[in-house]
Amino acid sequence: MARPVMRNVLLLLGLLLCIAGVRTQEVEDEREFTYIVGEETGPDHWGELHEEWSACGNGRQQSPIDVVKEQAKIYPDLGQLRRIYRPANATLVNRGHDIMLKWPTGAGSIEIEGRRYQLNQCHWHSPAEHTVNGKRYPLEMHLVHESEDNKIAVVGILYTYGRPDTFLAELMDEIASISDMEPPEEALGIVNPWHIKVGSRKYYRYNGSLTTPPCTEGVTWNIVHKVRTVSREQVRALHEAIHDEHEKNARPIQSTNGRIVKMYKPNGNPQLH
Repeated sequence: MARPVMRNVLLLLGLLLCIAGVRTQEVEDEREFTYIVGEETGPDHWGELHEEWSACGNGRQQSPIDVVKEQAKIYPDLGQLRRIYRPANATLVNRGHDIMLKWPTGAGSIEIEGRRYQLNQCHWHSPAEHTVNGKRYPLEMHLVHESEDNKIAVVGILYTYGRPDTFLAELMDEIASISDMEPPEEALGIVNPWHIKVGSRKYYRYNGSLTTPPCTEGVTWNIVHKVRTVSREQVRALHEAIHDEHEKNARPIQSTNGRIVKMYKPNGNPQLH
């Protein structure tokens, strides 16, 4: 009898671990929430919709935040964001609340403070979710990474209007066509994440959360200092591809609650901004 009992215990443990892992990820059913403030399913009520979403309402380290440059503390020892990316098979998915490009088997990794996080997906928010000195940009990309022990690290890139973004340019036809697909996804073949331009070694880091339910905390946020450019047509294409109620898919700014925002600056002097 010992073996069947042990087998059942292992199956139960595996199920619990699987559930725990799923809850660290963003919810992919857009019908469960909206971005419209004041609605019953809007961001001010996310924490009331499901018990496992309670952090959206009572969490103390929520994202996004306003990055105040003058208050950021320079930490040269943070080190550069070491990207170890590789081209890999990717799928474009219309999640209803955003467009996501996912690499099902990962597309390399990023190293942060000695820990490696696998690059799993990227997606876009318009307008941008994070603000800088109160300024909100028209677009923000999130590169979502996960470590073997289910820790999440996100690299955020902000965009202002200007020349087209070269990476989005590679995906424009597919973004347009995916709007009417069922299921709303398309296999793209090999996509190279190195084509995502960062353009700066400077970045801001703080401890935060997912910006969509379940708003899981413990996320290491890295906001690239350089603001890149995107065309109005590219932002419009992202808007048109998702459902009407999610054309604006940015969560409101959350309180820092005393959190420190660190800044990495190559050879930076802690006394100088």
